[in-house]
Amino acid sequence: MSFTEALSIAARSVYIAGTATLLAFTWSFPLAYTMSLGRKARLLATVLESLVGFPTVLVGLLVYMLFSRSGPLGFLGLLYTPYAVIIGEALLITPLMTGILYRVLETTARRYWEVAVSLGASEGQALATALREAFPAVIATVVMGFSRAIGELGVALLVGGNIRGYTRTLTTAIALEVSKGEFEDALALGAILLVIVVSLSVAARLLLREERP
Repeated sequence: MSFTEALSIAARSVYIAGTATLLAFTWSFPLAYTMSLGRKARLLATVLESLVGFPTVLVGLLVYMLFSRSGPLGFLGLLYTPYAVIIGEALLITPLMTGILYRVLETTARRYWEVAVSLGASEGQALATALREAFPAVIATVVMGFSRAIGELGVALLVGGNIRGYTRTLTTAIALEVSKGEFEDALALGAILLVIVVSLSVAARLLLREERP
């Protein structure tokens, strides 16, 4: 495998996982915030947390059935495209992100919200204060979601098809190289994947350190 192809696969993996993470965040955060306001959301939070370990291959199978020609959304023609992988990975990391965000908003955000209100702040000001204090935990949740998405294999393989130059990601490329006996290429791709995840975590930590006075 050439260096250029490896970089192309890495860039595609970051794009797919990053888009999936942003997509999952768009509904995970409002859901977690709504849950944090309710008194009877603990059961739902428990269910979501139990789904964190849901096998990726089963998520991939469900998405495959959804977008297959005989599936309810088969007319969209998304199967074996990056969009199907993005949707599948977004669904996969939703329980993880929603569960963590719920715990963050229920504890940290609510505590600061109550303190701000008791000091005479309006509800809008109190909400802004609470969200500002919860910002580091929110960023950490996004990083965790991205790491989970970029490192999964089942969804990318089943609904992406591992098509060269189109849907092939780092994990599916690693699986392919191992099946071919090209362990050096597989290790190189694995090193790239590890560098991406570690670099993102370090960058997020440095960003949050600069945000703090």
